Amino acid sequence: MKAAFDLSRRNTLGLLSCARFGGVLHTEAEIIAAAQYAGRLGLPFHLLGGGSNCVLAEQIDGVVGINGLLGRSVTRTPSEARVTAKAGENWDALVRWTVEQGIGGLENLAGIPGTVGAAPVQNIGAYGVELKDFVESVDIIDTETWTARRLSARECGFAYRHSRFKERPGVELVTGVTLRLPTDWKPNIGYAGLADLPGPLSPDRIMKAVLAQRAAKIPDWRDIGNVGSFFHNPIVSVATARRLADVPGHPVPGGVKLSAARLLDLCGLKGVRRGAAGFSDAHALILVNLGGATVENVIALADHARETVRARFGVSLVQEPALIGR
Repeated sequence: MKAAFDLSRRNTLGLLSCARFGGVLHTEAEIIAAAQYAGRLGLPFHLLGGGSNCVLAEQIDGVVGINGLLGRSVTRTPSEARVTAKAGENWDALVRWTVEQGIGGLENLAGIPGTVGAAPVQNIGAYGVELKDFVESVDIIDTETWTARRLSARECGFAYRHSRFKERPGVELVTGVTLRLPTDWKPNIGYAGLADLPGPLSPDRIMKAVLAQRAAKIPDWRDIGNVGSFFHNPIVSVATARRLADVPGHPVPGGVKLSAARLLDLCGLKGVRRGAAGFSDAHALILVNLGGATVENVIALADHARETVRARFGVSLVQEPALIGR
């Protein structure tokens, strides 16, 4: 562990940030040792991947580990491919690798920044597909017993952008994921922008279409700091959805999922700024660092957006990236 561990280049929002202690952890034993070290100091322990789904405080009074567990493999049967990956692997690289292997299923999830370990925590999803659709198991370290465990998909408690790992952050640390991808591949093109793709279709063709659409909507974080979608699409009652006829939505268990981007757009929030943090001129759901933004700028802008949407539509928006160190 290093003192004054710089995280400024380890978060895609590009915020200046420094942890009291931190380091890159390459083995399960190192992760356990770092978490126990934090406990002895009476400090919180945070395990980060690519820093793509977090808002970091400028000074984090805690121990931050960067998940550096690497390794991936695939085993095949006539009916499926089982893909196993360690938590520190890059998610988008894993998707591209599976497609290169001729394995379909993950192509709609291409282009999502971050690591494999973060994927089940958030139950990442895009273009009509969620990670839970393919998870067989998730490997964790239980910091209450200091043992390694393997959880089935059902035990993970997956829901829309949610899992059991969000309920007690830092208690169960993800170290790896196993995915089951059926050999009998069927394209998932029900999402707007994919439905009109002419045939013949392949995982590679769909992946390239998804990447093109993402590039048109979401700036590359290496050019303009961002964490992708800043708010969840809210799930509301059928009655509320009918009242908000101008807002696109589709039925889901528990109600109707509305477009958070449309709610923000109708409130005129595109391009609105607080300091050097602003909502993208191209997509109201993307909060960007225009250069030198502070965590206070980000919090102020997010609060303003939530209050504006609630006042106009009576709908509460939930922030997607975790706030760490505040």
